[in-house]
Amino acid sequence: MAATGAGEHWPDWPNLPAMMFALAARWPERPMLRAHRAGAWRSWRWGEFAAQAAAFARTLRARCVAAGDRVLIVSENRPEFFIAETALMALGAVPVPTYVTNTPADHAFLLADCGARAAIVSTPALAVRLPRGLDLLIQMDAPLLPGAESFAALAAPSGAVDEIAAAARALPADTLACLIYTSGTGGSPKGVMLPHRALLANCRGAFALMRPLALGPGDVYLSFLPLSHSFEHLVGQFFLPALGTEIVFGRGAEHLASDLRDIRPTIMTMVPRLLELVRARILQQVARELGWKRALFRAALAIGRKRLDGARLTPFERLADPLLEALVRRKVRARFGGRLRAAISGGARLEPEIGRFFLALGLTLMQGYGQTEAGPVIAANPPDAIRIASVGRPLEGVAVRIAADGEIEVRGDLVMLGYWNRPEATAAAIRDGWLATGDIGTLSADGYLTITDRKKDIIVLSGGENVSPARLEGLLVAEPAIAQAVVAGDGEASLAALIVPAEGAAAAAVEEALARVNATLAPPERIRRHRLVPAFTLENGFLTPTHKIRRALVLQQLESPPP
Repeated sequence: MAATGAGEHWPDWPNLPAMMFALAARWPERPMLRAHRAGAWRSWRWGEFAAQAAAFARTLRARCVAAGDRVLIVSENRPEFFIAETALMALGAVPVPTYVTNTPADHAFLLADCGARAAIVSTPALAVRLPRGLDLLIQMDAPLLPGAESFAALAAPSGAVDEIAAAARALPADTLACLIYTSGTGGSPKGVMLPHRALLANCRGAFALMRPLALGPGDVYLSFLPLSHSFEHLVGQFFLPALGTEIVFGRGAEHLASDLRDIRPTIMTMVPRLLELVRARILQQVARELGWKRALFRAALAIGRKRLDGARLTPFERLADPLLEALVRRKVRARFGGRLRAAISGGARLEPEIGRFFLALGLTLMQGYGQTEAGPVIAANPPDAIRIASVGRPLEGVAVRIAADGEIEVRGDLVMLGYWNRPEATAAAIRDGWLATGDIGTLSADGYLTITDRKKDIIVLSGGENVSPARLEGLLVAEPAIAQAVVAGDGEASLAALIVPAEGAAAAAVEEALARVNATLAPPERIRRHRLVPAFTLENGFLTPTHKIRRALVLQQLESPPP
Protein backbone atom coordinates (compact mmCIF):
# COMPACT_ATOMS: atom_id res chain seq x y z
CA MET A 1 0.00 0.00 0.00
CA ALA A 2 2.40 2.66 -1.19
CA ALA A 3 -0.28 4.96 -2.59
CA THR A 4 0.14 7.48 0.21
CA GLY A 5 3.83 7.78 -0.60
CA ALA A 6 4.71 6.39 2.82
CA GLY A 7 5.42 2.77 2.05
CA GLU A 8 4.27 0.66 4.96
CA HIS A 9 3.49 3.56 7.29
CA TRP A 10 0.69 6.09 7.43
CA PRO A 11 2.14 9.62 7.15
CA ASP A 12 2.03 11.91 10.17
CA TRP A 13 -0.38 14.47 8.71
CA PRO A 14 -1.03 17.50 10.98
CA ASN A 15 -4.75 17.64 10.06
CA LEU A 16 -7.26 16.61 7.38
CA PRO A 17 -7.15 19.61 4.97
CA ALA A 18 -3.34 19.57 5.08
CA MET A 19 -3.50 15.91 4.05
CA MET A 20 -5.93 16.60 1.20
CA PHE A 21 -3.97 19.55 -0.22
CA ALA A 22 -0.67 17.66 0.06
CA LEU A 23 -2.08 14.70 -1.85
CA ALA A 24 -3.50 17.00 -4.51
CA ALA A 25 -0.06 18.54 -4.98
CA ARG A 26 1.40 15.05 -5.38
CA TRP A 27 -1.32 13.69 -7.68
CA PRO A 28 -2.76 16.66 -9.62
CA GLU A 29 -3.79 14.60 -12.67
CA ARG A 30 -4.98 11.47 -10.87
CA PRO A 31 -8.76 10.77 -10.95
CA MET A 32 -10.23 11.48 -7.52
CA LEU A 33 -14.02 11.73 -7.79
CA ARG A 34 -16.74 10.69 -10.23
CA ALA A 35 -20.39 11.71 -10.30
CA HIS A 36 -23.34 11.43 -12.67
CA ARG A 37 -24.08 14.75 -14.33
CA ALA A 38 -26.41 15.53 -17.26
CA GLY A 39 -26.87 11.86 -18.13
CA ALA A 40 -23.19 10.88 -18.06
CA TRP A 41 -20.39 10.13 -15.60
CA ARG A 42 -18.00 13.06 -15.06
CA SER A 43 -14.59 12.87 -13.33
CA TRP A 44 -12.79 15.34 -11.05
CA ARG A 45 -9.00 15.20 -10.78
CA TRP A 46 -7.16 15.87 -7.54
CA GLY A 47 -5.77 19.13 -8.88
CA GLU A 48 -9.23 20.35 -9.87
CA PHE A 49 -10.57 19.48 -6.43
CA ALA A 50 -7.78 21.39 -4.65
CA ALA A 51 -8.16 24.48 -6.86
CA GLN A 52 -11.89 24.66 -6.14
CA ALA A 53 -11.45 23.98 -2.39
CA ALA A 54 -8.84 26.74 -2.10
CA ALA A 55 -10.99 29.22 -4.08
CA PHE A 56 -14.03 28.40 -1.97
CA ALA A 57 -12.02 28.88 1.23
CA ARG A 58 -10.90 32.34 0.05
CA THR A 59 -14.45 33.45 -0.77
CA LEU A 60 -15.79 32.11 2.53
CA ARG A 61 -13.09 34.05 4.36
CA ALA A 62 -14.03 37.18 2.40
CA ARG A 63 -17.60 36.69 3.63
CA CYS A 64 -16.35 36.61 7.22
CA VAL A 65 -16.48 32.86 7.82
CA ALA A 66 -13.80 32.45 10.47
CA ALA A 67 -12.18 29.81 12.65
CA GLY A 68 -14.68 28.22 15.00
CA ASP A 69 -17.78 29.22 12.98
CA ARG A 70 -20.21 26.37 12.47
CA VAL A 71 -21.58 25.89 8.94
CA LEU A 72 -24.36 23.45 8.08
CA ILE A 73 -23.85 21.23 5.00
CA VAL A 74 -27.04 19.71 3.57
CA SER A 75 -26.16 17.68 0.52
CA GLU A 76 -26.28 14.32 -1.17
CA ASN A 77 -22.96 12.56 -1.78
CA ARG A 78 -21.29 14.64 -4.50
CA PRO A 79 -17.94 16.35 -5.22
CA GLU A 80 -19.14 19.70 -3.88
CA PHE A 81 -19.50 18.10 -0.43
CA PHE A 82 -15.78 17.22 -0.41
CA ILE A 83 -14.84 20.68 -1.70
CA ALA A 84 -17.00 22.53 0.83
CA GLU A 85 -15.87 20.57 3.86
CA THR A 86 -12.18 20.74 2.97
CA ALA A 87 -12.46 24.52 2.48
CA LEU A 88 -14.21 25.02 5.82
CA MET A 89 -11.69 22.86 7.66
CA ALA A 90 -8.80 24.76 6.04
CA LEU A 91 -10.15 27.97 7.61
CA GLY A 92 -10.59 26.33 11.01
CA ALA A 93 -14.35 26.65 10.59
CA VAL A 94 -16.50 23.71 11.70
CA PRO A 95 -18.60 21.85 9.11
CA VAL A 96 -21.84 20.35 10.42
CA PRO A 97 -22.88 17.62 7.93
CA THR A 98 -26.60 16.84 8.07
CA TYR A 99 -28.94 14.36 6.42
CA VAL A 100 -30.92 15.30 3.31
CA THR A 101 -33.87 13.47 4.91
CA ASN A 102 -34.04 16.04 7.73
CA THR A 103 -37.28 17.89 8.17
CA PRO A 104 -37.50 21.69 8.64
CA ALA A 105 -37.90 21.02 12.36
CA ASP A 106 -34.73 18.89 12.37
CA HIS A 107 -32.77 21.67 10.69
CA ALA A 108 -34.16 24.29 13.04
CA PHE A 109 -33.06 22.17 16.02
CA LEU A 110 -29.52 21.68 14.68
CA LEU A 111 -29.05 25.34 13.76
CA ALA A 112 -30.24 26.47 17.18
CA ASP A 113 -28.19 23.83 18.99
CA CYS A 114 -24.87 24.51 17.28
CA GLY A 115 -25.40 28.22 16.65
CA ALA A 116 -24.65 28.05 12.92
CA ARG A 117 -25.52 31.18 10.93
CA ALA A 118 -24.47 29.85 7.53
CA ALA A 119 -25.47 26.84 5.43
CA ILE A 120 -24.33 25.15 2.22
CA VAL A 121 -27.14 23.24 0.53
CA SER A 122 -27.29 21.23 -2.68
CA THR A 123 -30.74 21.64 -4.27
CA PRO A 124 -33.60 24.16 -4.19
CA ALA A 125 -35.89 21.48 -2.72
CA LEU A 126 -33.53 21.03 0.23
CA ALA A 127 -32.88 24.76 0.57
CA VAL A 128 -36.55 25.52 1.23
CA ARG A 129 -36.44 23.29 4.34
CA LEU A 130 -33.95 25.64 6.00
CA PRO A 131 -35.27 28.49 8.15
CA ARG A 132 -35.05 31.97 6.72
CA GLY A 133 -32.74 34.61 8.14
CA LEU A 134 -29.35 32.87 7.80
CA ASP A 135 -26.41 35.24 7.39
CA LEU A 136 -25.08 33.18 4.48
CA LEU A 137 -26.84 30.62 2.28
CA ILE A 138 -24.86 28.94 -0.51
CA GLN A 139 -26.65 26.74 -3.01
CA MET A 140 -25.06 24.20 -5.35
CA ASP A 141 -27.87 23.80 -7.91
CA ALA A 142 -30.04 26.39 -9.65
CA PRO A 143 -32.50 28.01 -9.47
CA LEU A 144 -31.19 29.94 -6.50
CA LEU A 145 -33.51 30.89 -3.65
CA PRO A 146 -33.77 34.63 -2.89
CA GLY A 147 -30.64 35.67 -1.04
CA ALA A 148 -28.72 32.47 -1.87
CA GLU A 149 -25.29 32.57 -3.52
CA SER A 150 -24.01 30.20 -6.19
CA PHE A 151 -21.56 27.54 -5.03
CA ALA A 152 -20.10 27.24 -8.54
CA ALA A 153 -19.32 30.95 -8.64
CA LEU A 154 -17.76 30.99 -5.17
CA ALA A 155 -15.64 27.90 -5.89
CA ALA A 156 -14.44 28.96 -9.35
CA PRO A 157 -10.64 28.47 -9.35
CA SER A 158 -8.77 31.72 -8.74
CA GLY A 159 -5.24 32.16 -7.51
CA ALA A 160 -2.80 29.58 -6.18
CA VAL A 161 -3.64 26.80 -3.76
CA ASP A 162 -0.45 27.31 -1.75
CA GLU A 163 -1.64 30.12 0.52
CA ILE A 164 -4.71 28.22 1.73
CA ALA A 165 -2.77 24.96 2.00
CA ALA A 166 -0.08 26.66 4.10
CA ALA A 167 -2.68 28.15 6.44
CA ALA A 168 -4.29 24.72 6.82
CA ARG A 169 -0.98 23.12 7.84
CA ALA A 170 -0.82 25.40 10.89
CA LEU A 171 -3.97 23.97 12.49
CA PRO A 172 -3.18 21.78 15.53
CA ALA A 173 -4.37 18.17 15.41
CA ASP A 174 -6.62 18.76 18.43
CA THR A 175 -8.57 21.48 16.61
CA LEU A 176 -12.29 20.71 16.20
CA ALA A 177 -12.61 19.29 12.67
CA CYS A 178 -16.35 18.74 12.40
CA LEU A 179 -19.53 18.48 14.41
CA ILE A 180 -21.50 15.34 13.57
CA TYR A 181 -24.87 14.82 15.17
CA THR A 182 -25.91 11.38 16.34
CA SER A 183 -28.91 9.91 14.54
CA GLY A 184 -31.15 10.19 17.57
CA THR A 185 -32.34 6.56 17.88
CA GLY A 186 -33.00 7.12 21.57
CA GLY A 187 -33.71 10.83 22.00
CA SER A 188 -32.61 14.22 20.70
CA PRO A 189 -29.44 14.18 18.56
CA LYS A 190 -26.24 15.28 20.27
CA GLY A 191 -23.43 17.11 18.48
CA VAL A 192 -20.26 15.01 18.63
CA MET A 193 -17.11 17.14 18.54
CA LEU A 194 -14.50 15.28 16.50
CA PRO A 195 -10.99 16.74 16.35
CA HIS A 196 -8.62 16.14 13.45
CA ARG A 197 -6.61 13.71 15.59
CA ALA A 198 -9.63 11.41 15.99
CA LEU A 199 -10.24 10.99 12.26
CA LEU A 200 -6.52 10.74 11.50
CA ALA A 201 -6.15 8.08 14.20
CA ASN A 202 -8.95 6.13 12.52
CA CYS A 203 -7.23 6.46 9.14
CA ARG A 204 -3.94 5.26 10.62
CA GLY A 205 -5.58 2.24 12.23
CA ALA A 206 -7.58 1.40 9.09
CA PHE A 207 -4.40 1.62 7.00
CA ALA A 208 -2.76 -1.10 9.10
CA LEU A 209 -5.92 -3.23 9.09
CA MET A 210 -6.51 -3.02 5.32
CA ARG A 211 -2.88 -3.57 4.30
CA PRO A 212 -3.52 -7.12 2.97
CA LEU A 213 -5.88 -5.68 0.33
CA ALA A 214 -3.16 -3.37 -1.06
CA LEU A 215 -5.72 -0.73 -2.01
CA GLY A 216 -4.60 2.20 -4.13
CA PRO A 217 -4.70 3.64 -7.66
CA GLY A 218 -6.94 1.58 -9.90
CA ASP A 219 -9.32 0.73 -7.09
CA VAL A 220 -12.84 2.15 -7.21
CA TYR A 221 -15.11 2.83 -4.24
CA LEU A 222 -18.87 3.24 -4.64
CA SER A 223 -20.07 5.85 -2.14
CA PHE A 224 -23.80 5.56 -1.47
CA LEU A 225 -24.18 5.67 2.32
CA PRO A 226 -24.73 9.29 3.47
CA LEU A 227 -21.55 11.32 3.85
CA SER A 228 -23.24 12.99 6.81
CA HIS A 229 -22.90 9.67 8.67
CA SER A 230 -19.60 9.39 10.53
CA PHE A 231 -18.69 6.00 9.01
CA GLU A 232 -19.02 7.07 5.38
CA HIS A 233 -17.60 10.48 6.28
CA LEU A 234 -14.36 8.88 7.41
CA VAL A 235 -13.99 6.00 4.95
CA GLY A 236 -15.33 7.57 1.78
CA GLN A 237 -14.13 11.14 2.25
CA PHE A 238 -10.71 10.82 3.84
CA PHE A 239 -9.30 7.31 4.27
CA LEU A 240 -9.83 5.74 0.84
CA PRO A 241 -9.06 8.92 -1.15
CA ALA A 242 -5.76 9.15 0.74
CA LEU A 243 -4.85 5.72 -0.64
CA GLY A 244 -5.44 6.92 -4.19
CA THR A 245 -8.74 5.07 -4.55
CA GLU A 246 -11.23 6.78 -6.88
CA ILE A 247 -14.51 7.68 -5.18
CA VAL A 248 -17.64 7.28 -7.32
CA PHE A 249 -20.86 8.76 -5.97
CA GLY A 250 -23.91 6.56 -6.43
CA ARG A 251 -27.12 8.02 -7.81
CA GLY A 252 -29.29 6.88 -4.91
CA ALA A 253 -30.80 3.68 -3.53
CA GLU A 254 -33.18 3.31 -6.48
CA HIS A 255 -30.19 3.17 -8.88
CA LEU A 256 -27.92 0.98 -6.75
CA ALA A 257 -28.28 -2.19 -8.84
CA SER A 258 -27.46 -0.39 -12.10
CA ASP A 259 -24.66 1.63 -10.47
CA LEU A 260 -23.05 -1.60 -9.31
CA ARG A 261 -23.16 -2.95 -12.87
CA ASP A 262 -21.81 0.30 -14.39
CA ILE A 263 -19.14 1.19 -11.83
CA ARG A 264 -18.02 -2.32 -10.86
CA PRO A 265 -16.47 -1.21 -7.55
CA THR A 266 -13.54 -3.00 -5.98
CA ILE A 267 -14.34 -1.86 -2.43
CA MET A 268 -17.62 -0.92 -0.71
CA THR A 269 -19.10 -0.20 2.68
CA MET A 270 -22.58 -1.51 3.48
CA VAL A 271 -25.12 -1.52 6.27
CA PRO A 272 -26.53 -4.88 7.44
CA ARG A 273 -30.00 -3.94 6.18
CA LEU A 274 -28.73 -3.89 2.59
CA LEU A 275 -27.12 -7.31 3.01
CA GLU A 276 -30.35 -8.66 4.49
CA LEU A 277 -32.31 -7.40 1.47
CA VAL A 278 -29.84 -8.80 -1.07
CA ARG A 279 -29.82 -12.19 0.66
CA ALA A 280 -33.63 -12.29 0.76
CA ARG A 281 -33.84 -11.50 -2.96
CA ILE A 282 -31.28 -14.15 -3.84
CA LEU A 283 -33.18 -16.77 -1.85
CA GLN A 284 -36.49 -15.72 -3.41
CA GLN A 285 -34.99 -16.01 -6.87
CA VAL A 286 -33.47 -19.42 -6.10
CA ALA A 287 -36.86 -20.65 -4.82
CA ARG A 288 -38.35 -19.90 -8.26
CA GLU A 289 -35.67 -21.82 -10.16
CA LEU A 290 -35.84 -25.38 -11.47
CA GLY A 291 -35.01 -28.15 -9.03
CA TRP A 292 -31.53 -28.85 -10.39
CA LYS A 293 -30.59 -25.18 -10.14
CA ARG A 294 -31.78 -25.06 -6.53
CA ALA A 295 -29.65 -28.13 -5.81
CA LEU A 296 -26.57 -26.47 -7.33
CA PHE A 297 -27.08 -23.38 -5.16
CA ARG A 298 -27.49 -25.45 -1.99
CA ALA A 299 -24.34 -27.41 -2.84
CA ALA A 300 -22.31 -24.25 -3.48
CA LEU A 301 -23.49 -22.77 -0.18
CA ALA A 302 -22.81 -25.99 1.76
CA ILE A 303 -19.27 -26.35 0.43
CA GLY A 304 -18.59 -22.69 1.15
CA ARG A 305 -19.77 -23.11 4.71
CA LYS A 306 -17.59 -26.19 5.20
CA ARG A 307 -14.60 -24.20 4.02
CA LEU A 308 -15.44 -21.40 6.49
CA ASP A 309 -15.56 -23.95 9.31
CA GLY A 310 -12.22 -25.45 8.29
CA ALA A 311 -13.82 -28.81 7.51
CA ARG A 312 -12.22 -31.11 4.93
CA LEU A 313 -14.05 -31.42 1.62
CA THR A 314 -14.84 -34.86 0.24
CA PRO A 315 -13.21 -35.91 -3.07
CA PHE A 316 -16.54 -35.31 -4.85
CA GLU A 317 -16.89 -31.84 -3.31
CA ARG A 318 -13.34 -30.91 -4.37
CA LEU A 319 -14.18 -32.03 -7.91
CA ALA A 320 -17.49 -30.15 -8.01
CA ASP A 321 -16.22 -26.97 -6.38
CA PRO A 322 -14.75 -25.24 -9.50
CA LEU A 323 -17.99 -25.89 -11.40
CA LEU A 324 -20.08 -24.49 -8.54
CA GLU A 325 -17.78 -21.47 -8.39
CA ALA A 326 -18.48 -20.72 -12.07
CA LEU A 327 -22.20 -21.54 -12.07
CA VAL A 328 -23.28 -20.15 -8.69
CA ARG A 329 -20.85 -18.10 -6.61
CA ARG A 330 -19.50 -15.96 -9.45
CA LYS A 331 -23.05 -15.07 -10.51
CA VAL A 332 -23.92 -13.99 -6.97
CA ARG A 333 -20.81 -11.78 -6.80
CA ALA A 334 -21.79 -10.30 -10.17
CA ARG A 335 -24.67 -8.60 -8.34
CA PHE A 336 -21.99 -6.39 -6.76
CA GLY A 337 -20.31 -5.68 -10.10
CA GLY A 338 -18.06 -8.73 -10.29
CA ARG A 339 -14.81 -7.00 -9.19
CA LEU A 340 -15.47 -6.54 -5.47
CA ARG A 341 -12.37 -7.42 -3.47
CA ALA A 342 -13.92 -6.65 -0.09
CA ALA A 343 -17.00 -5.16 1.52
CA ILE A 344 -17.15 -3.62 4.99
CA SER A 345 -20.35 -3.96 7.02
CA GLY A 346 -20.93 -1.36 9.71
CA GLY A 347 -23.48 0.94 11.30
CA ALA A 348 -25.44 -1.83 13.04
CA ARG A 349 -25.10 -5.43 14.17
CA LEU A 350 -24.72 -8.00 11.38
CA GLU A 351 -26.44 -11.30 12.11
CA PRO A 352 -23.67 -13.96 11.81
CA GLU A 353 -25.76 -16.25 9.60
CA ILE A 354 -26.24 -13.47 7.06
CA GLY A 355 -22.51 -12.79 7.10
CA ARG A 356 -21.72 -16.49 6.67
CA PHE A 357 -24.10 -16.64 3.70
CA PHE A 358 -22.05 -14.11 1.73
CA LEU A 359 -18.68 -15.43 2.89
CA ALA A 360 -19.71 -18.93 1.79
CA LEU A 361 -20.48 -17.51 -1.66
CA GLY A 362 -17.00 -16.02 -1.94
CA LEU A 363 -17.57 -12.39 -0.92
CA THR A 364 -14.89 -11.01 1.44
CA LEU A 365 -17.13 -9.39 4.05
CA MET A 366 -15.50 -7.59 6.97
CA GLN A 367 -17.75 -6.64 9.85
CA GLY A 368 -16.63 -3.61 11.84
CA TYR A 369 -17.78 -1.69 14.88
CA GLY A 370 -17.74 1.87 16.08
CA GLN A 371 -19.72 4.93 16.99
CA THR A 372 -19.60 8.61 16.11
CA GLU A 373 -18.00 9.42 19.48
CA ALA A 374 -14.96 7.32 18.49
CA GLY A 375 -14.12 8.83 15.16
CA PRO A 376 -16.05 6.44 14.39
CA VAL A 377 -14.21 3.11 13.87
CA ILE A 378 -13.20 1.14 16.97
CA ALA A 379 -12.64 -2.37 15.61
CA ALA A 380 -12.92 -4.38 12.40
CA ASN A 381 -12.18 -7.81 11.02
CA PRO A 382 -8.86 -8.09 9.17
CA PRO A 383 -9.55 -9.18 5.57
CA ASP A 384 -7.27 -12.20 5.97
CA ALA A 385 -8.56 -13.30 9.41
CA ILE A 386 -12.34 -12.85 9.39
CA ARG A 387 -14.52 -14.08 12.25
CA ILE A 388 -17.93 -12.94 11.11
CA ALA A 389 -19.66 -13.43 14.49
CA SER A 390 -17.19 -10.89 15.87
CA VAL A 391 -16.61 -7.24 14.96
CA GLY A 392 -12.89 -7.96 14.79
CA ARG A 393 -9.90 -6.56 16.57
CA PRO A 394 -9.48 -3.00 17.88
CA LEU A 395 -7.67 -0.77 15.42
CA GLU A 396 -4.01 -0.07 16.00
CA GLY A 397 -3.68 2.55 18.73
CA VAL A 398 -7.09 1.77 20.27
CA ALA A 399 -7.36 0.43 23.81
CA VAL A 400 -10.52 -1.54 24.66
CA ARG A 401 -11.63 -2.94 27.99
CA ILE A 402 -14.81 -4.55 29.32
CA ALA A 403 -16.26 -2.95 32.46
CA ALA A 404 -17.66 -4.96 35.36
CA ASP A 405 -21.20 -4.67 33.97
CA GLY A 406 -20.09 -5.82 30.50
CA GLU A 407 -19.97 -2.36 28.90
CA ILE A 408 -17.28 -1.77 26.28
CA GLU A 409 -14.94 1.14 27.06
CA VAL A 410 -12.48 2.71 24.64
CA ARG A 411 -9.43 4.95 24.94
CA GLY A 412 -7.10 6.54 22.39
CA ASP A 413 -6.68 9.45 20.00
CA LEU A 414 -9.95 8.45 18.29
CA VAL A 415 -12.11 9.61 21.24
CA MET A 416 -14.17 12.76 20.72
CA LEU A 417 -13.61 16.06 22.51
CA GLY A 418 -17.12 15.77 23.93
CA TYR A 419 -20.73 16.69 23.14
CA TRP A 420 -21.44 20.22 21.95
CA ASN A 421 -22.74 22.35 24.86
CA ARG A 422 -23.49 19.24 26.94
CA PRO A 423 -20.86 19.08 29.69
CA GLU A 424 -22.88 16.69 31.86
CA ALA A 425 -23.39 14.24 28.98
CA THR A 426 -19.69 14.53 28.15
CA ALA A 427 -18.68 13.79 31.75
CA ALA A 428 -20.98 10.75 31.78
CA ALA A 429 -19.55 9.42 28.50
CA ILE A 430 -15.82 10.01 29.11
CA ARG A 431 -14.42 8.97 32.49
CA ASP A 432 -10.66 9.16 33.14
CA GLY A 433 -10.06 9.21 29.38
CA TRP A 434 -12.19 6.10 28.73
CA LEU A 435 -15.22 6.44 26.45
CA ALA A 436 -18.22 4.47 27.71
CA THR A 437 -19.78 3.16 24.50
CA GLY A 438 -23.13 2.02 25.89
CA ASP A 439 -22.60 -1.34 24.17
CA ILE A 440 -22.31 -4.70 25.91
CA GLY A 441 -19.70 -7.13 24.65
CA THR A 442 -16.88 -9.57 25.24
CA LEU A 443 -13.21 -9.60 24.29
CA SER A 444 -11.53 -12.90 23.41
CA ALA A 445 -8.06 -13.88 24.58
CA ASP A 446 -6.66 -13.11 21.12
CA GLY A 447 -8.32 -9.71 20.94
CA TYR A 448 -11.52 -10.23 18.94
CA LEU A 449 -14.44 -8.10 20.14
CA THR A 450 -18.03 -9.38 20.10
CA ILE A 451 -21.04 -7.11 20.61
CA THR A 452 -24.06 -8.62 22.33
CA ASP A 453 -26.40 -5.65 22.82
CA ARG A 454 -26.94 -2.00 23.65
CA LYS A 455 -26.79 -1.53 27.42
CA LYS A 456 -30.02 0.47 27.47
CA ASP A 457 -31.87 -2.08 25.29
CA ILE A 458 -31.39 -5.12 27.54
CA ILE A 459 -34.82 -6.52 28.44
CA VAL A 460 -35.40 -7.58 32.05
CA LEU A 461 -38.42 -9.86 32.34
CA SER A 462 -40.65 -9.89 35.41
CA GLY A 463 -38.94 -13.11 36.52
CA GLY A 464 -35.58 -11.32 36.57
CA GLU A 465 -34.14 -12.87 33.38
CA ASN A 466 -31.97 -10.58 31.23
CA VAL A 467 -32.59 -10.97 27.49
CA SER A 468 -30.73 -9.50 24.52
CA PRO A 469 -33.26 -8.19 21.98
CA ALA A 470 -30.55 -7.58 19.34
CA ARG A 471 -29.60 -11.26 19.27
CA LEU A 472 -33.21 -12.40 18.95
CA GLU A 473 -33.96 -9.81 16.26
CA GLY A 474 -30.91 -11.03 14.36
CA LEU A 475 -32.14 -14.62 14.49
CA LEU A 476 -35.56 -13.53 13.24
CA VAL A 477 -34.35 -11.49 10.26
CA ALA A 478 -32.05 -14.36 9.25
CA GLU A 479 -35.26 -16.23 8.37
CA PRO A 480 -36.17 -15.61 4.69
CA ALA A 481 -39.83 -14.97 5.61
CA ILE A 482 -38.99 -12.11 8.02
CA ALA A 483 -37.72 -8.73 6.80
CA GLN A 484 -37.57 -6.73 10.05
CA ALA A 485 -38.29 -7.35 13.72
CA VAL A 486 -38.38 -5.56 17.07
CA VAL A 487 -38.51 -7.60 20.27
CA ALA A 488 -40.09 -6.14 23.41
CA GLY A 489 -41.11 -7.23 26.88
CA ASP A 490 -39.26 -5.22 29.53
CA GLY A 491 -40.98 -5.88 32.86
CA GLU A 492 -43.34 -8.43 31.30
CA ALA A 493 -43.62 -12.14 31.97
CA SER A 494 -42.63 -13.07 28.41
CA LEU A 495 -41.33 -11.62 25.16
CA ALA A 496 -43.30 -10.22 22.25
CA ALA A 497 -42.27 -9.17 18.75
CA LEU A 498 -43.34 -6.77 16.04
CA ILE A 499 -42.56 -8.51 12.75
CA VAL A 500 -42.42 -7.17 9.20
CA PRO A 501 -42.95 -10.07 6.75
CA ALA A 502 -40.60 -10.38 3.79
CA GLU A 503 -41.99 -9.41 0.40
CA GLY A 504 -44.50 -12.05 -0.67
CA ALA A 505 -44.30 -13.99 2.62
CA ALA A 506 -47.64 -15.20 4.00
CA ALA A 507 -48.55 -15.13 7.68
CA ALA A 508 -48.18 -18.91 7.83
CA ALA A 509 -44.57 -18.66 6.62
CA VAL A 510 -43.82 -16.14 9.37
CA GLU A 511 -45.40 -18.47 11.96
CA GLU A 512 -43.17 -21.32 10.76
CA ALA A 513 -40.08 -19.10 10.87
CA LEU A 514 -40.90 -17.96 14.39
CA ALA A 515 -41.37 -21.57 15.48
CA ARG A 516 -37.95 -22.49 14.07
CA VAL A 517 -36.28 -19.65 15.95
CA ASN A 518 -38.10 -20.44 19.20
CA ALA A 519 -36.97 -24.07 18.96
CA THR A 520 -33.35 -22.92 19.27
CA LEU A 521 -33.94 -20.69 22.31
CA ALA A 522 -34.06 -21.17 26.05
CA PRO A 523 -37.61 -20.83 27.49
CA PRO A 524 -37.22 -17.21 28.77
CA GLU A 525 -35.98 -16.12 25.33
CA ARG A 526 -38.88 -17.56 23.37
CA ILE A 527 -41.23 -15.12 21.72
CA ARG A 528 -44.73 -15.91 22.97
CA ARG A 529 -46.68 -13.17 21.17
CA HIS A 530 -46.22 -11.36 17.91
CA ARG A 531 -47.93 -8.96 15.55
CA LEU A 532 -47.36 -8.43 11.83
CA VAL A 533 -46.80 -4.73 11.05
CA PRO A 534 -46.00 -2.63 7.97
CA ALA A 535 -42.35 -2.07 7.04
CA PHE A 536 -40.16 0.28 9.06
CA THR A 537 -38.98 2.89 6.55
CA LEU A 538 -37.30 6.26 6.27
CA GLU A 539 -40.61 7.71 5.12
CA ASN A 540 -42.58 6.66 8.21
CA GLY A 541 -39.75 7.75 10.50
CA PHE A 542 -39.02 4.30 11.94
CA LEU A 543 -35.55 4.09 10.33
CA THR A 544 -32.56 6.38 10.71
CA PRO A 545 -30.87 7.56 7.49
CA THR A 546 -28.45 4.63 7.87
CA HIS A 547 -31.36 2.16 8.17
CA LYS A 548 -31.14 1.47 11.90
CA ILE A 549 -34.53 0.88 13.50
CA ARG A 550 -35.61 3.56 15.97
CA ARG A 551 -36.61 1.02 18.62
CA ALA A 552 -38.00 3.47 21.15
CA LEU A 553 -40.18 5.18 18.54
CA VAL A 554 -41.43 1.87 17.14
CA LEU A 555 -42.41 0.59 20.58
CA GLN A 556 -43.94 3.90 21.58
CA GLN A 557 -46.13 4.29 18.50
CA LEU A 558 -46.99 0.67 17.72
CA GLU A 559 -47.02 -0.51 21.34
CA SER A 560 -46.39 -4.12 22.35
CA PRO A 561 -48.18 -6.88 20.49
CA PRO A 562 -51.45 -7.99 22.08
CA PRO A 563 -51.52 -11.09 24.27
